[in-house]
Amino acid sequence: MSDTLALTFRQYRLERRLFWRNPSAAFFNLGLPLLFLIAFGVIFHGNEKELHVIVPGIAGMSVMSGTFVALGHNMVALREQGVLKRMRGTPLPSGAYLGGLALNAVANTVIQILFVLIAGRLLFGIDSIKDVPELVVFLVLGVACFSALGVAFAHVIPNSESAPAYINAVFLPVILVSGVFYDSADAPSFIKDIAQILPLTHLIDGLTGALVKGTTLGDNAGHLAVVAVWTVFGTFFAIRGFTWESRRS
Repeated sequence: MSDTLALTFRQYRLERRLFWRNPSAAFFNLGLPLLFLIAFGVIFHGNEKELHVIVPGIAGMSVMSGTFVALGHNMVALREQGVLKRMRGTPLPSGAYLGGLALNAVANTVIQILFVLIAGRLLFGIDSIKDVPELVVFLVLGVACFSALGVAFAHVIPNSESAPAYINAVFLPVILVSGVFYDSADAPSFIKDIAQILPLTHLIDGLTGALVKGTTLGDNAGHLAVVAVWTVFGTFFAIRGFTWESRRS
């Protein structure tokens, strides 16, 4: 077990170095949510109500982009380039390799969240983190949920060239419907009905409770349950559909 953990950490360190060697990927993963926050923060400057919506919304979007989007792209690219198949044939344990990939995505998500919280406090005066345990629980479950969904969704993407189209076809509508940039309670009823099905809506509601409202986990047990159900769903299909082989003939 200790050897596997050590190998996982070494693979994680390698993935971090590879990540920083790709400036465009680093910007998209780390800088884009911060730019969204700054842009909307400037637009709603002085409007505390709207800023209390934007900060948790961007934080939730950061979780989805750092895990679902990143892992969806990476797993398809690694599979279709034959990297997964080659890694399967090396002495490196499969769990250590996949664990390193997952930890890299988690690290990017944590950095994004820290950027959002610090920027929200310094630039817009949002007194963030009303309930630390609730924040941690929702972030951990949110990362697990969207990581599993990202890997599961990668199974339906046929090749690397189509991956951006497939992923954006899910990512963009979800962030628009789920209340990232506005209070979902103010949306038309049919939009609210769709949003209540999606895990991002409930993650944002949980983060809003932890960052703005100061509610407890008990108050947001329903939101936690929905995210947990999506986590189980994503994990099941991530495992069931996983393959080391490229789909190209």
